[in-house]
Amino acid sequence: MRPLGHKAARRPAVPARRMEIREDFATLAGRAGLWDDHGMTVPFTSFMEIALAQAAAAAARGEVPVGAVVVAPGGRVVAQAGNRTRELSDPTAHAEVLALRAACRAAGSERLPGHDLWVTLEPCPMCAAAIGYARIGRLYYGAADPKSGGVAQGARVFAHPQCHHAPEVYDGIARAPAEALLRDFFAARR
Repeated sequence: MRPLGHKAARRPAVPARRMEIREDFATLAGRAGLWDDHGMTVPFTSFMEIALAQAAAAAARGEVPVGAVVVAPGGRVVAQAGNRTRELSDPTAHAEVLALRAACRAAGSERLPGHDLWVTLEPCPMCAAAIGYARIGRLYYGAADPKSGGVAQGARVFAHPQCHHAPEVYDGIARAPAEALLRDFFAARR
């Protein structure tokens, strides 16, 4: 399975694309250009529900509600995590990093080509760099992060010439529930 217009040469990194979200995500396959080796559109499955569940679990632990899921090329969930920075006293224990570590352990490799990463919040610059180092194929995220984002906001890690790998980026997936989790979490702490 590969995106339409796939080229072997390195594509220039571009900021995340805005996408109109449909209730069932059925039209995303056409927008993402997912197709098999016979030119047939592949059914699209969203894994954002799992990421949202991980974010809710993180909030219940008193962590900032961010969840991440790594999906193998065949559509199997290989890792999922929520933020654990406070619990582990580790500033790098973001959901994305934890999910990438678990997926790499499961794969026995530091790289995850063809894997997808689903995250409830736009990754920060640290996580965006880790996503590039892991060679993630596609990044799907929910809420934008104007303050600390590193993909479409702020550092725009994938747009830097030093970036060795930039995944395809799709933003706004289940944005409303992701934003609601964050808004409710921070409102309860004020």
